[in-house]
Amino acid sequence: MPETITDKITLDVSDGSKMAAYTARPNDDQQHRGIIVIQEAFGVNHHIRDVTERFAKIGYVAIAPEMYHRTAPGFEAAYDNFELVKPQMGALTVEGIEADVHAAFNRLSGSASVAGGKIACIGYCMGGRVAYIANSVLPLRAAVSYYGGGIAPTAMPDGSQNPGLLHKAKDLHAPGLLFWGGLDKHITTLQRRAVADAITEAGKPFINAVFSHADHGFFCDERSSYNANAAAESWGLTLTFLANNLK
Repeated sequence: MPETITDKITLDVSDGSKMAAYTARPNDDQQHRGIIVIQEAFGVNHHIRDVTERFAKIGYVAIAPEMYHRTAPGFEAAYDNFELVKPQMGALTVEGIEADVHAAFNRLSGSASVAGGKIACIGYCMGGRVAYIANSVLPLRAAVSYYGGGIAPTAMPDGSQNPGLLHKAKDLHAPGLLFWGGLDKHITTLQRRAVADAITEAGKPFINAVFSHADHGFFCDERSSYNANAAAESWGLTLTFLANNLK
């Protein structure tokens, strides 16, 4: 028998849309902790499916929803083709994201395989921002954001200003773990500080970890920016953080 079971399922979202999701869970009849795995900007690709399976192998029921389901179901893009990604990212709205993470959370919380209330969220790149949003609207027990851009106010290429999501810090439900790459040119030092300051001012518990020697996307072993040491160290901290908060 395989140690894990994987599947692709379809979720009903509150706005009437249908969202595919990749799932993985231990192949047994026990109850486990649940985790929502949020994709990078490049889709629920091989790497995100692999991360979802990694969690299943260590005892989680994991679900990775396709965040671009309204505009490009099944979307995947190569890591060197960001131009293909831009329209999909641009079409996302906070309201749509909130509806999507609710659908994924409801799937886990309604599963007989998930221990009541023991659900976390983790997100990478674009998913780091989504995990932050999820923590503001879901009764999570823990949330992990890897290099989530757009949480702090950001200057846009056209000269406009993305106001960011710092106002949501007051609504965060669960302890947060934030990872950043010190060499990241997409997320500045000032933006990282703004996020930490907002969460501190809101009085919410969090850990802020900056890997000075790592770049954006350092966790993904399929990207040129992969940093093996930072990936291993952040994974170890992630597992400890989740274990402590999902007891």
